[in-house]
Formats: sequence, C-alpha cells, structure tokens
Amino acid sequence: MASLFSHDQDDDFAEIEARRSADHEGFLAHRSYYWAKAAAVIGLFVVVTYLLVDVEPRHNGGSWYGYTLGTIGAGLIVWLAWLGIRKRRATPGSWSLKAWTSAHVYLGLSLTVIGTMHTGFQLGWNVHTLAWVLMMLVIISGAYGITVYATLPQTLSENRREMTREQMLESLAAIDKQLETAAQPLSREDTDVVVAALEQDVFKTGLIARFRGPGAGDATRRALAHISASRAYDAVGEDAAQQKVRSLLGKRAAQIDQIRRQMQTKAMLEIWLYIHVPLTIALLAALSAHIVSVFYYW
Repeated sequence: MASLFSHDQDDDFAEIEARRSADHEGFLAHRSYYWAKAAAVIGLFVVVTYLLVDVEPRHNGGSWYGYTLGTIGAGLIVWLAWLGIRKRRATPGSWSLKAWTSAHVYLGLSLTVIGTMHTGFQLGWNVHTLAWVLMMLVIISGAYGITVYATLPQTLSENRREMTREQMLESLAAIDKQLETAAQPLSREDTDVVVAALEQDVFKTGLIARFRGPGAGDATRRALAHISASRAYDAVGEDAAQQKVRSLLGKRAAQIDQIRRQMQTKAMLEIWLYIHVPLTIALLAALSAHIVSVFYYW
C-alpha cells in the first residue's frame, strides 16, 4: 500500500514537473519544435515536387502547380495575419497563443519557399512581383522581431540592475537636487554649464538619438568635461565644491546612460512592429490586387 502511494506521488510530481517545463518553454521550442519540423517538411515537399513536376514550357504562377502553391501561400498569408487579432484571446490547449505564435513563426518562414516556387522565378516590374517582394520584407522584419524578442528582454533586465523605471527617475531627481546646491559656489561660467545639463530633458530625444543610445548629445557629459578641464580654484572651499560637482556630474551621467540604454533597447524591441504591421497591411493589399488581376486576365 505504501509502495502504491509512493508510486502515485511520483506520478503526480512528474506531471507537475512536466507542466512546469511546458509553461517555461518558449514559443520557438513549443512541443519540441513541432512547427519547425512541420515547416521543414512542407518546404522540402514543395522543393521536391517543384523539381519533379514537369510544367510546359516552364514553371510559372499561371500553371496548375503555380495556382496550387499560390492558393496555399495566399491562405497562409491571411491566416498568419490573423495573429494580431488572435493575441487578444488567451486560450489553453493545442491552439494556445504560444502554439499559434510558434506556428506563425515557422509557417511564415516556409512561405519563402512556397511563395518563391509559386513565382517560378519569373519576376518583373509588376504587381505580382510586388506582392512577392512585400512578402519577403514581412518575413525578414518578422525574423528581426524574433531575434530581438529572444535576446533583448535579458538585456533590459540586466541594465535595470533590479531597479524599476520609477527608481531610476527618483535616483536622477535626487542627484539633480544635490547638484543644484553643490553648483552654487562655482563661477558663473561653471554654474551655467551645470544648469544647462540640469535643464536638458533626458527623455526628449529623436528617433535616431534613441537608437544611438548613451552619450548622444548629452549636456551632462559636456558639463563634466568642462568642469574637469577648467583651472583649479584658488580657494580651498571652491576647490572642494568643484570636486563635489564633478563627482555628482559623473553619477548623473552614469544614471542617464542607464536610462538611455533602457530607452535604446525598448526602441529596438518596438521598432519592428512599426515596420512589420504596415508591411503586412501592404502585403494584403498587393496580394488582393495580384489575385484580382490574375482572375481578370485569366
């Protein structure tokens, strides 16, 4: 009896561990890379059939094989674009959001093969090629999104050093208050550069500056360089004040660097959506034009 009870406990523990492992499994590795394997099989099948099927005079989007791949590709594109709506509904099971995202990634990559084989490598300056180009751009931007979402969250966590955004701002505000007091004994010229540093809005940066990260047009670093390069004061009190201001400017520069690294990483995380989503909408429009024109001239 005790042995049976122990066996049941072991089974329960194994089940709990399996569930925990599944919960922590990323969408790329979902179900032991099920969708990666499925996409690889699909891609291989398309390549093999492309090589084996004899189409006269040559492969093209207007052949029966081209229409077949075109129909599959168009259906996949519409289904993949549905992820944006699907994200609003979290459901468990085989078609959980994680499973759907995993399928979205790998089946999306398989479109590079399906879409290209559909064209028969007959590309030109027309709406059909435009749809293919937009499809490839959507896939490339999606691949970038996968890369940044797999790597940058860890960078964000490491940069925060267990500090929240509010704590970073509070730390900067505390340094600013100390600087206001410490800069008062300085000369007018030195005080002006410190004030200019304090008046600069560290969050008011353009898109390029956000991607450039720390040190981009930073008034605090200019003030620190000015104070460090200025001549030593004659009075002991003034010299001590200069040293304190230099130290506080160094702390402020370090804190701003931390904030700007956070802004830079978040910008890299967010920018792909501003490219991927509009490109997807453009792709759907071009795909519609492609399909209508094909049936109009058919």
